[in-house]
Amino acid sequence: MPIKAQELECLEGRIGLITLDSPATLNALSGDMIDAAQNTLDRWANDDRIALVALQGAGSRAFCAGGDIRQLYDAMTNTDESVRAADFFAREYRLDYALHRFPKPVIGIGHGVIMGGGLGLLSGCRYRLITPDVTMAMPEIAIGLFPDVGASWFLNRLPGRLGLFMGLTGCRLNASDAIRVGLADMVVRPEEQTSLLERLQNERWTGESAADDNRLFRLLNQLDGVDYRSLGSGELANHEQAIARLGAGDDLAAIVDRLISADINSDWWESAVHNLRTGCPVSMWLVWHQLKRAQQMPLKDVFRMELAMATECTRRPDLPEGIRARMVDKDHNPRWSFNTLQEVPEEVIDAHFHPEWDDETDPMKLE
Repeated sequence: MPIKAQELECLEGRIGLITLDSPATLNALSGDMIDAAQNTLDRWANDDRIALVALQGAGSRAFCAGGDIRQLYDAMTNTDESVRAADFFAREYRLDYALHRFPKPVIGIGHGVIMGGGLGLLSGCRYRLITPDVTMAMPEIAIGLFPDVGASWFLNRLPGRLGLFMGLTGCRLNASDAIRVGLADMVVRPEEQTSLLERLQNERWTGESAADDNRLFRLLNQLDGVDYRSLGSGELANHEQAIARLGAGDDLAAIVDRLISADINSDWWESAVHNLRTGCPVSMWLVWHQLKRAQQMPLKDVFRMELAMATECTRRPDLPEGIRARMVDKDHNPRWSFNTLQEVPEEVIDAHFHPEWDDETDPMKLE
């Protein structure tokens, strides 16, 4: 099975525990994993015995490294299966939305690599716990996609232009960064994951969501979490003033030029700017527009907008080409459909934002 679904007995009530169980792929989200997790959540949402849900990843290296993009590539490059690429995104979005709207408290316990679809899962949890070894990123610009899985929602809630910077550069954040900007709520030691579950099992859960959530909130606040000040400085903290200065304004091309040409002596900065310099120009425009459009959108409309964007990406050449260059042939030399921002026609970008669904036709079945 691609996941382990366990029902843990408590003094009263039960905890549902989902473990993403593909450590060899860094728990990358395959279609089977998504479907199994969705079916489990649907069952537990209507099970009065389940008081709360915990989500974690198997193995020592990753919570979830993102979607299984090799599987996505195979679907996009096989004519007989191309429709499955868009279907993959619809199922992934439905799972993320289910976490955001789950009727019972959900705890996400993230460790190691948390990227792309993994960050989408963690962001959907009511309580987001991480371990000190975390590496977070939304690196989709490198493969001709965009920060998806609800990133228009959570990147827009970061201070200043940090969300735009993350989307344009795929920069990597450590645990200190994640806590500082609000992408996680608490840092716990790896050994505390097991003891946390044991402590949750030693509680009496009523099955009444508000009361159980209040009890869980108090319990988590009593944990001996890691003081974020002991984690050392995050790279975002070191560069946030430069990011704010260079990312200011309403001219995307000028912002990109300033970021690329900035004289900043930092390996972290150089890595981030390299991603931008070699990233997909269409993706840069998508990041820019998705964040602007989503500012006043409710969550359901954000998800519908992003699914329309992702569906259009499966129809265009950049996404399969980016995956080919990064993950298949590994020549790291993608041949994008346009070489510069200025070459990208407006109609190409606009095609990603055509509304396609309403409450009756929505393939995600969002409620």
